[in-house]
Amino acid sequence: MATQPINDSQDHRELVQVFETAQESEALVVQGLLDSAGIETLIASEVGPQDVLPGVGSVFIRVPAESADEARRLIEDYRSSNESEVIAQDQSDQSDSSDESLA
Repeated sequence: MATQPINDSQDHRELVQVFETAQESEALVVQGLLDSAGIETLIASEVGPQDVLPGVGSVFIRVPAESADEARRLIEDYRSSNESEVIAQDQSDQSDSSDESLA
């Protein structure tokens, strides 16, 4: 599983869980979103690495406590905009099917 650990072994900052999913791919997308905003991330699995035990347990993203509020806001903004795009696409698809049935 691809992870980007918080590198400094002397770094004892508190890590806070900001995201949980059953899909490693979704966690990687969110990790990329947070990384692009300059927020350090750590991906951890509830049971074990997803490449060894795929689909078993949850995948978590943790960030330093001082970045947690910003990380949650970015994740929520991303989810909100993504839901709007899905709704718009569904409406467009339904409109296209209606037009095809009329022809």
